[in-house]
Parts: sequence; structure tokens; C-alpha cells
Amino acid sequence: MTRDGSGDLNTPKPGDAGAGQKERREVFYAGHVQGVGFRYVTRSIAAQLPVVGLVRNLPDGRVELVVEGSRQTIDELLARVEAELGRYIRGKEVSVRATAGEFSSFDIVR
Repeated sequence: MTRDGSGDLNTPKPGDAGAGQKERREVFYAGHVQGVGFRYVTRSIAAQLPVVGLVRNLPDGRVELVVEGSRQTIDELLARVEAELGRYIRGKEVSVRATAGEFSSFDIVR
């Protein structure tokens, strides 16, 4: 979803060409997302999937998630995060980029 909750045009749809290709997604979650275990739940979910990246709290009260993996795997990660933590999320901004290869694991950054 965009900041106003109207949806995200950058999120790949299932069945898109190249769905197995690696990509990087940067997601900024807004709402009551700090102080509720958001980073720890996200890391726990990510540990079950073949993804790398980071999750961190931002000074403005949002949580940033940067993840690299296949489109389907990232879709699964985000769906599971939102299923577990959706009650705290009031908005999100998503951008899709080429992988940077800077991560070797998925970590919480403090």
C-alpha cells in the first residue's frame, strides 16, 4: 500500500515474468510498529526462508525492512509478517530494486 493505503504499484504480482529472479525490496512500515516485537518477529520469519537483509527501527517511529531473495519468497515473507503483525501496521511504502549483494544473513540492526 502507499502511504494513503491505496495499494502499491511496485509490488510484483504472482505469475509475473521472471518471478524466480532475485530482487531487493525496501519496505517502510508505519503505525504502532515499534515496541511490539516487530523486528524480532520479522527476523524469526526471515530465518525460515532463503532471504537476506535487515530490519530496523527508524527515529520517526517507522520500521524499515530491506530484503533480498526471489520474488515469491519475498512475497511470502511480507505476507507472513503482515499476517502476524498487521494489527500494528497502518501503512507501508514499498520500493523494488536490483539486488545489491551486501547481505549474507538477515539481521536486526539497532
